[in-house]
Amino acid sequence: MSKLYNVDANSKFNEVYLNEFIQSIQGMARIEERGTDFLRVVTLKNNLYNVIEKLLKIKDVYLRTMVSSDERTINGFFKLYYVFGIDTLSKSVIIEVPLTENDLIVPTLVNLVKAVDWYEREAHDLMGIKFAGRNQYRFVLPDDWPTDVYPLRKDYAIQDLMKLYTPKVIERAKEVEAEAVTIIPIGPYHPALHEPEYFELYVRGEKIVDVRYVGFMVHRGIEKLGESMKYNQVPFLAERICGICGFVHSTSYCQAVEQALQIDVPERAQYIRSIVLELERLHSHLLWLGVAFHLLGYDTGFMHSWRIREQVMILAELLTGSRKTYGINIVGGVRRDIDEDKIRKSLEVLKNVEKEFKTFIDIAVSVPQVKARLKGTGILPKSEAHALSLVGPTVRGSGIPRDIRKDYPYAAYRYIHFDVAVQDECDNMARALVRIDEIFESIDILRQLLDKLPKGAIAVESWDPEPHRIGIGSVEAPRGEVIHMVITGIYSPYRWRVRAPTYQNLPAVPIMLREIELADAPITIASIDPCFSCTDRALIINIKTGKIEGVPLYVLSRKKLEAVR
Repeated sequence: MSKLYNVDANSKFNEVYLNEFIQSIQGMARIEERGTDFLRVVTLKNNLYNVIEKLLKIKDVYLRTMVSSDERTINGFFKLYYVFGIDTLSKSVIIEVPLTENDLIVPTLVNLVKAVDWYEREAHDLMGIKFAGRNQYRFVLPDDWPTDVYPLRKDYAIQDLMKLYTPKVIERAKEVEAEAVTIIPIGPYHPALHEPEYFELYVRGEKIVDVRYVGFMVHRGIEKLGESMKYNQVPFLAERICGICGFVHSTSYCQAVEQALQIDVPERAQYIRSIVLELERLHSHLLWLGVAFHLLGYDTGFMHSWRIREQVMILAELLTGSRKTYGINIVGGVRRDIDEDKIRKSLEVLKNVEKEFKTFIDIAVSVPQVKARLKGTGILPKSEAHALSLVGPTVRGSGIPRDIRKDYPYAAYRYIHFDVAVQDECDNMARALVRIDEIFESIDILRQLLDKLPKGAIAVESWDPEPHRIGIGSVEAPRGEVIHMVITGIYSPYRWRVRAPTYQNLPAVPIMLREIELADAPITIASIDPCFSCTDRALIINIKTGKIEGVPLYVLSRKKLEAVR
């Protein structure tokens, strides 16, 4: 089992490093705002590289997210916000860079901050900002998207974008005089979790020697849509970002708005949010374990894991009224309370889940074939995990105890005790053991939350929006940190930025795949618990003969299982 870190002992508040950073950037930047848990710094683009270089001298700094924003109607500028976290200080440092419309070129930071790569590409695609010193190509938008139309700019409403974009398939339909077009998105497939992503695995014999990843097959435009909705409509949209862990998104959004507008959420509501968040972690981790066992050919483990998970789904329905997509978050609190009878029933279910899971998992992780497939495969070195600013069980499986429930406490986590599960082995087994320990920790957290649930209101009676305030909300989702940033408007979020954990963790997968056997690719990709959307195929191209062969992925994965039996 993984070792457990008590981060409290390692996270003593220390402003020294931060004060040294502030002193070192005098003349290059100004301090715009300094709160208890964040620091806003404004700098010009010519000083950006130097300012961030000095920030990175602080230990444990990582890039949490980057946001591009069109604020011409507010202050005349486009802006970039680089949001860094300092785990040991429980602080976020926001580096803000204003850009004029006729000069949207910024130096790339990709050589300084490895994790910024995808953020820069996305800002170019969606906002039209160019990054000097790197190749820039279409990243998120489809290839036939019109040139010089940047959808996140305020120049376009959603209805405008729908008129501007005509997919090529429509032109084809006109050519053949068809009456209608039906698009059925089949593939590319994730080789484990039935979702649209695409990996090219270059092999020598059975060894993977290189990897190319192509993603963003599905872009739903949720941020743009949210900016046209009223504040309390957005949580219901946010919860649909993920079909497994949607509550983390509605919570992150609400927390961002509440921080921006300084809304004091009742303590009981914070407890209820934490209870539902931990239920979500329980059923998500149990789902992942089932999928992992299935990929390894251990279907008995798959069925037992999902059998135990079913009790958690029923409990979620008892507490929220729904097995998934709970719909109880609103800005300022929650919409559904928990009474004493539900607390009693919850404790009974948790006791049974804990007992059954312990019996099951002790056997499951001892199965020789499971151990042989997980140990020593999918290695992710700690240095790479740090450089890529990874999150969740992926980073904790590489020896870094990053968990924002501890590092940046929110909701009711500041009122309870728990440990952070960490493994140093950096392989697929390490990431599995972290999740197993987190299941037991979640059960213990839920008991504490249910026991300490305070009396009182579950939502504020009213609150008033104030435009142009900035708020950040983040949650430790089952897959890792989810972070939302909101710039407030009058009736709606002026800018809403969502960053899910898969976006942060996926660039590490090619590193984990290199030099492993082809049969271990499915479980290695699945080990980050990726979240995209749904599909499954494998084509093998023989370079010498040119022969192309389709292989069912379960056949590919089970090939090695036969060898280790």
